[in-house]
Amino acid sequence: MTITPKCQVVLFKPEGRIDLAGGAVLSERMAAVVPERNQLWVIDLAKVDFMDSSGLVSLVKGLKSARQSGCRLVLCNVQAPVRLVLELTQLDSVFEIFNAYEDIFTVVEERTLVTVD
Repeated sequence: MTITPKCQVVLFKPEGRIDLAGGAVLSERMAAVVPERNQLWVIDLAKVDFMDSSGLVSLVKGLKSARQSGCRLVLCNVQAPVRLVLELTQLDSVFEIFNAYEDIFTVVEERTLVTVD
């Protein structure tokens, strides 16, 4: 999917653990977003230090939902413990992963940011 020059960015910034409870909260926040075609959903994992299989389920459900709505979901600032889980499950090849938030927008000139807390 290509990002149009003008796109809306929906930023999710979970903190702590994405386990059963944290994954449920993230899923609720993603479900609360009214998807619009060509939105960019960014999950910034800078403050996430742990993720288990329940957390993976919430990420995969979010990715599926985004794609079905014509949106793009990417991950950024993935910490080492979380990256390891993604690599072991080979989901690092399914998700678009960027080292930093700014790296996502190397080709995007104009964007609207919506932060979901």
